[in-house]
Amino acid sequence: MTVDYYVACDLGAESGRVLLGTLEDRRLSLEEIHRFPNRPVAVANSLRWDVLGIFEELKAGLGKVAARGLPVKGVSCDSWGVDYVLMHANEPMLTAPYHYRDARTEGALERAFERVPAERIFAETGIQFMPINTLYQLHADLQQRPAILSAVDRFLNMGDYFNFLLCGVARAEESLASTTQLYNPFKRKWSTLLIKKFNLPARIFPDIVASGTLLGPLLPAIAVETGLAEVQVVAGCSHDTAAAVAAVPAQGESWAYLSSGTWSLLGIEISRPIVNARSRQYNFTNEVGYGGSIRFLKNIVGLWIVQECRRAWAREGRQYSYEELTALAQEAEPLVSFIDPQEDRFVKPDGMPEKIVEYCRATGQPVPRTVGAVVRCALESLALCYRRMLERLEKAAGKELATLHIVGGGSRNQLLNQFTADATRRPVLAGPSECTGIGNVLVQALALGRLPSLDAARQLVRESFPVVRCEPGKSTAWEKAYKRFRELLKSG
Repeated sequence: MTVDYYVACDLGAESGRVLLGTLEDRRLSLEEIHRFPNRPVAVANSLRWDVLGIFEELKAGLGKVAARGLPVKGVSCDSWGVDYVLMHANEPMLTAPYHYRDARTEGALERAFERVPAERIFAETGIQFMPINTLYQLHADLQQRPAILSAVDRFLNMGDYFNFLLCGVARAEESLASTTQLYNPFKRKWSTLLIKKFNLPARIFPDIVASGTLLGPLLPAIAVETGLAEVQVVAGCSHDTAAAVAAVPAQGESWAYLSSGTWSLLGIEISRPIVNARSRQYNFTNEVGYGGSIRFLKNIVGLWIVQECRRAWAREGRQYSYEELTALAQEAEPLVSFIDPQEDRFVKPDGMPEKIVEYCRATGQPVPRTVGAVVRCALESLALCYRRMLERLEKAAGKELATLHIVGGGSRNQLLNQFTADATRRPVLAGPSECTGIGNVLVQALALGRLPSLDAARQLVRESFPVVRCEPGKSTAWEKAYKRFRELLKSG
């Protein structure tokens, strides 16, 4: 009986986890060993990440794994995209890295388009325009703190940065590099055109490696501190969504995925980027997945809306679990009012319940007056937004999508899953909820020769984890709701 152990360090925008993956014959299991909050720090009128605190938590988790005395083969870090750490020589961090929600990127797109037209940027990268992208953050560095950028000799996006701290090898894994809007997916390298056009120093761009690259062993000091020895650090899929997509338990070709969490990442897996007028019009993105595949997708504000509502109510002394909020939403009247989740106001923090109420009032809809009504409005609006984006995916890719796989933490929300099946008129297959951690482990197993192919890895997921199927209802109410939703977006 062959048993292999892998450690996945999964960093999200709300929390981080150290997970132990056990691959035993034809079964994979995943156990959470250590969890910690990952909150931004407000300092000097800016919002930053506490990367040193994160690293201490990762080492604490690795120490807990080592205490079990298991022969761990590999460790890999994955993270959200776009944010980065600036470095110089032996200095592991020149400044505390900015959080993507920091206000410095307000107006970033307009400033960037003054230098390079949007059409040219999209043709070069195929990436969705968001002011939080690395391109616009580095452009802000150049404009707002040029002295710091002049001292930098390298930047690393978050997942790659923590891999570097573990093994001392600085590389940009291509799935994470592709989120920057400074990567050319056709040439599979950094965009020299955009680097020159934006006057960014070419020296700061690290070498790019493919998903599943062995970086080297843990640094001796890290091995001593954590108690782990002879463990390889793997640049797996350093972007969390790429890791999640690698673990989608799909078969065939007519499926789409929805990585559901703080953000909703809705897309398909294809072999070549789709960069044309329609994909730019719909603001879709072409990010890299395992094996050089393309994740053609749309970033949508996801359960962040409910998370922000929950935080707002907690500040008022009303504490609700997510399960309680879902139960209250289920009891509320269906399909009354909707919001456009893609509006800028719903991307920004604070005052979310009031923003939802104000949007409904301003658009002439009934105002949700209870906690359950507010949450139901948010969840139904997300489901209708998913349908709109699925239809656009089909048009842009020229293919029909018969099934939607929902993975990630949001796949545990069965109410939203059913709303999504009803709204999209497609069967929804929900799970696994830990797809990012699973994908992290699977890519390590592929890199270390334990698994022969991505198809074999996905077969392993199907054999190891339950999936819940939601069939669309036959009511016409959702069709009428979708018509109202589309009219709302035209008038908004």
